[in-house]
Amino acid sequence: MALLKSSVTFNVAPSEDATFPTNLSAAFDTVNHQILLSTLSELGISGAAHAWIASYLTGRSYQAANRISACLSDISVWMTDHHLKLNLGKTELLFLPGKDCPFHDLAITVNNSLVSSSQSAKNLGVILDNTLLFSTNIKAVTRSCRFMLYNIRRVRPCLTQEAAQVLIQALVISRLDYCNSLLAGLPACAIKPLQLIQNAAARLVFNLSKFSHVTPLLRFLHWLPVEARIRYKTMVIAYGAVKGTAPPYLQALIRPYTQTRALRSSTSGLLAPLPLRKHSSRSAQSKLFAALAPQWWNKLPHDARTAESITTFRRHLKPHLFKEYLG
Repeated sequence: MALLKSSVTFNVAPSEDATFPTNLSAAFDTVNHQILLSTLSELGISGAAHAWIASYLTGRSYQAANRISACLSDISVWMTDHHLKLNLGKTELLFLPGKDCPFHDLAITVNNSLVSSSQSAKNLGVILDNTLLFSTNIKAVTRSCRFMLYNIRRVRPCLTQEAAQVLIQALVISRLDYCNSLLAGLPACAIKPLQLIQNAAARLVFNLSKFSHVTPLLRFLHWLPVEARIRYKTMVIAYGAVKGTAPPYLQALIRPYTQTRALRSSTSGLLAPLPLRKHSSRSAQSKLFAALAPQWWNKLPHDARTAESITTFRRHLKPHLFKEYLG
């Protein structure tokens, strides 16, 4: 799968009648045009100079298709040398535009096969869309779980309550939990379809009607609601980043909270909040792991933040979330 992200290196290619030197395009690699113009204005560049640069960038587009095509060609050659074959028929191209970046209908050609960009692409069972709202993935998970619940409901009269719970946890709840940390930061309305599936699953365990109140059922089953399960998974990942067992790219996203002088809070295991970046809105940053992890981590009990093992951490984390979401 080929995923194109707006942060990769791009070249701004001048038109044929442009009078700029050919190496000028390298100066604009990986730069968002709107941010560039805004930054130049803040630095005092205005008037004719600013209009000159703006006119050069107007109507230009990022050109990354050639680089991706060359990269895939190299991969194809390497695989051929090792008696493997790149399946271009299943290769998907997903363009993730940044803020104020227009959507580009990219297409690449590799070994005489055309690969066009799509609105979504599936990777490791998760459907990524070009807006990263995961609406397509949520619909797919909901549809799959609903089908499982329908089949279990048909055989529910033949099952005991314990057998039904084990079956539903294995076939339905596990699907709700798969890669659910990717949904962190989404609004409640976005994950509501998943919560409705969990509610239906809890009622099916007890063989109750769809009008039964679900909160007592979740308490009895010790099932955290979907939103809490997303938070639980995110905090487990954050614990690994704090303790240095997570991948380096996750460890780099968080840092411990440090005081300029010795205070009691210096040993409380807090994380430094992510400062609001100049060109990013608070709503946009609220979905970032670097912003959510410190925010949720600092609300955990002291015993959880300072736990020496992941087992101890989980033992403190679930009761905390259970009390917060289910009372």
